[in-house]
Amino acid sequence: MGFFKSLKGDHPETVGGESSQHNHAPPPGPPLSHQGQDDKKYAPPPGPPPGQSDFLPPPGPPPSQGHPGDDPPPYHDWTVIEDTALLPPPPSLGHETSPSGNASLSDADRAHGWCRMHPLIRPHQPTPVQHGSVQRGNIRLVKPREYQGSLSSSRLGSWSGASAPGGKDACLMSFLPCYFAAVDSPLITEAKKIIYFEVKVKSYGQDRGGDASSLALGYCAVPYPTWRMPGWERGSLAVHGDDGRRYVNDTWGGKDFTGAIQAGETVGLGMEFSVPDTPPNYGSTTGQTPSITIEVFFTRNGIREGGWNLHEELDAENDLEVDGLDGQFDLYAAIGLFGGVEYEASFNSQHWLWQPV
Repeated sequence: MGFFKSLKGDHPETVGGESSQHNHAPPPGPPLSHQGQDDKKYAPPPGPPPGQSDFLPPPGPPPSQGHPGDDPPPYHDWTVIEDTALLPPPPSLGHETSPSGNASLSDADRAHGWCRMHPLIRPHQPTPVQHGSVQRGNIRLVKPREYQGSLSSSRLGSWSGASAPGGKDACLMSFLPCYFAAVDSPLITEAKKIIYFEVKVKSYGQDRGGDASSLALGYCAVPYPTWRMPGWERGSLAVHGDDGRRYVNDTWGGKDFTGAIQAGETVGLGMEFSVPDTPPNYGSTTGQTPSITIEVFFTRNGIREGGWNLHEELDAENDLEVDGLDGQFDLYAAIGLFGGVEYEASFNSQHWLWQPV
């Protein structure tokens, strides 16, 4: 036991006591390998900390503070920024095709060639009798060669008709213009001019078990290819009843505007010509004709449902200009038909559901 006790007991040289502390205390000063480097023993390793970029900041103070003595940045007067609310609305996007009946490409090509060969004619100077007759709503519709069906006048300024089932596109037009540019232009009269007519759709061919059919209301400058719906060729605009879209010199698919025209509804289309807000420079020598402010409006069952400004912002890639519709040419009422449609048209204001204010 004495032997083990000498190994595990309180031996003063190995376990405790002053002699143990003195024997195991480190010598004073740094290790020999670090002597003479006291100033660097706590210096960080070279390079940036892990995870940080090794790019140095640019010389000088941050841009927001500048150098002492620099002039402050100039004050920006925000009031000179143009108010975008005063800009015209962006152009409405058109469609390449209509979801309903589209005419054949050969008919379209034939119409384009015909329009190139037959430019718009100059405005007609009406006689007082002709102008007075139109003012009273005594307007006669003319059947084109392509029209198949009946047409008759039931009373002054009213016409009843029924196109034949299976009939192709046809455009009925008024015998006299509704708008005479030579006498009705606001640039001449300095007064507002409104033209308007209504059509009641009594029935469609498909409602009677027949083929697809519809109609369109519009205005055209002449001459116009009467085998084309109004709005498809130059110098014309219209609202089409099958897709509810508006067409302005648009041979493609029109622009979204309203709902389809249903059987039993009475719809109307008007144009309002007025003096521009900015008075035209009549003494100008540029040769440009002053523009007229023109609003097109649509009614359904006597209520004004919507409209657009003829000179709205146009899509430069797809939209054509409004040549022929800008008040410089005579404009005729136009009713486009295809398939079997029973209808009644009225040019006499006494028979309209909508009344001007």
